[in-house]
Amino acid sequence: MTSTPAPDVFAPLARLTDLAQALASGAASSRLLTEIALDRIAEPGGQGAATFLQVDASAALAAADACDAMRRAGTVLSPLMGVPVSVKDLFDVAGQVTRAGSIALGDRPPAAADAAAVARLRRAGAVLIGRTNMSEFAFSGLGLNPHFGTPLSPFRRAEALVAGGSSSGAAVSVADGMAAIALGTDTGGSVRIPAALCGLAGFKPTARRIPSAGAVPLSATLDSIGPLAPSVACCALTDRVLAGLNPVLPVARPVRGARIGVLTNVVLDGLEPAVADAYAWALQQLAAAGAQLTEFSFAPLDRLGEINRYGFSAIEALAWHRELIASRGAQYDQRVLKRILRAETATALDYLDLLAARRAVIAAAETAWREFEVVVLPTVALTPPKLAELESDETRFMAVNGLILRNPSIINFIDGCALTVPCHRPGDAPVGISFAGLAGDDEGVLGLGLSVQKLFDSLR
Repeated sequence: MTSTPAPDVFAPLARLTDLAQALASGAASSRLLTEIALDRIAEPGGQGAATFLQVDASAALAAADACDAMRRAGTVLSPLMGVPVSVKDLFDVAGQVTRAGSIALGDRPPAAADAAAVARLRRAGAVLIGRTNMSEFAFSGLGLNPHFGTPLSPFRRAEALVAGGSSSGAAVSVADGMAAIALGTDTGGSVRIPAALCGLAGFKPTARRIPSAGAVPLSATLDSIGPLAPSVACCALTDRVLAGLNPVLPVARPVRGARIGVLTNVVLDGLEPAVADAYAWALQQLAAAGAQLTEFSFAPLDRLGEINRYGFSAIEALAWHRELIASRGAQYDQRVLKRILRAETATALDYLDLLAARRAVIAAAETAWREFEVVVLPTVALTPPKLAELESDETRFMAVNGLILRNPSIINFIDGCALTVPCHRPGDAPVGISFAGLAGDDEGVLGLGLSVQKLFDSLR
């Protein structure tokens, strides 16, 4: 690989727009970017071994060379062309085994074709750098994986803090510059949680915006597919590619005059002081920039715990896993297995009641939230917790997992979309603020997010 230090053109957290400009100007080649990413993955003492479950260096370099040849011939497919992109181990990649972070699927045959989202990235010219680690079967918000190791947040790495899950490796691959963009999934926050705990932007689109074909499901009702990236613009461009749309930025919506609803019930309970401080700072800056902030309470949130006594994830996961559990349940992460088996006592009536309750909450949100352009809330209630405490204490693991999933899972339940943007000050623990919309509000949320990030960047 490269024998010289990585050039500034692909410093960790380099933004997609800057990389595309460097490629267009000749200041960098796709092969150079790919070699830098591969070197970082292989760096002794780095996070590569815990972050990636598979890296096909030869295929990545061949794809990079093909992109460089196309660019020399005058063909540019998208802003992602020639840029290293990581893929969560939940997605099929032709010729590779999809393990979903589990040893129970280790002897599956290689995928015959790319998942729909992966195929769209490949058609856009993205260089697929490797498969990233994750919570087994995507069933945790903390990112622990007892089979393959646990990627660590870049914040105070010597303290071994978790990166969040379930797209843990996806977040660390971007935070450490092993990829420019990461493809993740989000069923209850699995894009936004690790993005927030690693200081990244992350976007959970409306579930039906991006096809899920070729991805191992957790909950067919709640699963959605989205990017983790250094900036809102990176997320927006990647989202357009994944949605099969022209890869251009949405129209930026001004902060001044924006009607923003500030949720006050449930989502503020138990906030860690560092999260509360960063969130308050972010709201102050939005108000100072002319946003119209209106506090409001959304009553159905007070009943979500009762409504989700079983939850879609457990019921629908058990339907997918039951045969595999019968033959290989001993190979599962037992904490994941316990969460899936929670649904064993659920009845058809329980599931029908859950569907009806969700329809009612969605209808209430469509009435109460529609007066706002976006609704804001802290992405998660905590800063990155210590891995050792979660590994050694199951009671603490379950409590922290529930608290960290609470806020983002609301958006999945109402079939909405949400963007998390870093709102902490330099040197502080990573904290995200989420801008959420109803189903189909994706472009508007991203458009406002572009202006919000510009505002926050100017204040740091």
